[in-house]
Amino acid sequence: MIAVMLADDQEMIRVGLRTIIDAQPDMRVVAEATDGLAAVRALEMAKPDVILMDLRMPGIDGVEATRRIRHGHPAHQVRIVVLTTFDQDQNVLAAIKAGANGFLSKGVSPHELANAITEVYEGGGALSANAARAVIGHVADDNSTPIDPEAARQLDYLTARETDALQAAVRGLDNQQIADELFISPLTAKTHINRAMTKLGVSDRAALIALAYKGGIRP
Repeated sequence: MIAVMLADDQEMIRVGLRTIIDAQPDMRVVAEATDGLAAVRALEMAKPDVILMDLRMPGIDGVEATRRIRHGHPAHQVRIVVLTTFDQDQNVLAAIKAGANGFLSKGVSPHELANAITEVYEGGGALSANAARAVIGHVADDNSTPIDPEAARQLDYLTARETDALQAAVRGLDNQQIADELFISPLTAKTHINRAMTKLGVSDRAALIALAYKGGIRP
């Protein structure tokens, strides 16, 4: 059973998330927090496997809450998925650097939400198409040079098929869409992405895409 904690100051959002999550046979909501500080405080007692973290909350925001949680709880202990409205939030890169494992739009479908929680719980990193575009946009703004030579060198460690899968991920495709494009199974697509993360020393899909962009893989 995947234990999930919700951190969002909007009650309607929490109610919607809880309804979706508790309807799944293999996951349940174990705690709710209305701000980042409450999420940090509730962590020890609730012991969630996955936290759904809003970026914009009163007190300390989702970025700072993620940073504080990561200070004493590495990713293998608890996974953090940031919920955002990507047309407004300017903290995507900050959340990556703070230790977030995935990014989802608040408008995702129930199916996408459940799949993302499972993906992150199993060690992957959820990233919707909107999230991928947001990550790339912020990385592009953050980069002072077109291509980072060190990032490009790291990408040379990937196989041709891993590179194909990564190129598709940079365009915002999920594992099913990558599988359809490359004529492989979704499991194989997921394996290619996970192997790329392992080789490049990143722990989630957002960081993988950021590194790929810096190394010259562009949409």
